Amino acid sequence: MFSITKKMKAVIFVVATLLAVCAPTFGKQCNVSPVNIPKQWITMQQSCRSSMRRQIQMEVAASLQYLAMGAHFSRDGINRPGFAKLFFDAGSEEREHAMKLIDYLLMRGELDTDVTSLIQIRPPERKSWESGVDALEHALKLESEVTKSIRSVIIACESDPKFNDYHLVDYLTGEFLEEQYKGQRDLAGKASTLKKMMDRHSSLGEFLFDKKLLGMDI
Repeated sequence: MFSITKKMKAVIFVVATLLAVCAPTFGKQCNVSPVNIPKQWITMQQSCRSSMRRQIQMEVAASLQYLAMGAHFSRDGINRPGFAKLFFDAGSEEREHAMKLIDYLLMRGELDTDVTSLIQIRPPERKSWESGVDALEHALKLESEVTKSIRSVIIACESDPKFNDYHLVDYLTGEFLEEQYKGQRDLAGKASTLKKMMDRHSSLGEFLFDKKLLGMDI
């Protein structure tokens, strides 16, 4: 017992000695002086920058709204796994959009300050829906608002008198707008089909449509 205690004390002593020797090195590695880099390559203007930050916040808010929609249709009293998957996937897509915009700002030399202010958690606008049609129409409205917001970013970035940011405009037009328009058309088609099925089959129509969303052949 005595020999074990002596060994433990020896180990503790060695560790303490190593920490004492290495501490100055660690301190030198952590306290790195800031490096001054020329800023001429950072060309994004304030109006464009601000609109991009607002767009990121909107994408995050849309992601949370879709998360609430997916959770709603996952409830045991509703049990629409097809709708739940549709909206959970949409939430992941909106979060990915926010990440893409953040990556773009980083590429342009932005986000050196106030990074955390980009992610502002606000409660979802709605937390329940009367039916699948109600949810699809709400999703279509949400996507229309996101599209309108993207267009406002494009206008702000291409009409700035100091700098026409055509690279960002081209990126938003090609990478985001086309996907938005296709998504809106898809949601409008789904809502139309579901309405027709419910007119003919009532609640059974929504049940069958939910299975179609899971890829099942009905």
